[in-house]
Amino acid sequence: MTKILVVSDSHANEWKLSDAIKAVPDAKIVFHLGDGEHEARLIARRYGTKFFHLVQGNCDWGSELPTSVVDIVEGKRIYACHGHTHLVKYGTADLVAAAKENNCCIALYGHTHQPVTQYVDGILIFNPGSINQGCFGTIDIAENGILPVLRNLP
Repeated sequence: MTKILVVSDSHANEWKLSDAIKAVPDAKIVFHLGDGEHEARLIARRYGTKFFHLVQGNCDWGSELPTSVVDIVEGKRIYACHGHTHLVKYGTADLVAAAKENNCCIALYGHTHQPVTQYVDGILIFNPGSINQGCFGTIDIAENGILPVLRNLP
């Protein structure tokens, strides 16, 4: 089993981002879904034993990060983006289409600051909310399934 930490929208709040990392010490992979590139890079250096995926958010001005990434964890393909390029404030249809195009069964996004866990056409759609507001998520992936959990900082 692999535990993944999913955070988004830290908006310069390095402390809450660090608190989320500390809250899930067994997470081997961290997805930061944008709007916080500066602090995400600092935290990634500080926690060098974890593997970080960083994507560009609409508030990451001048960023050279990709707007999306695809990773394979325990045989499950994960599509991760901030969401603004898929217009997620107006629905997840474009996000689902991008996940399908990339043969992914999980689609991660941020941008709306609203936590979401739902399945659409067999794809897990997961938004951890804004870590700046104390919201984050974890996903456990094993051969026999996927367990998404929305969490809050204590």
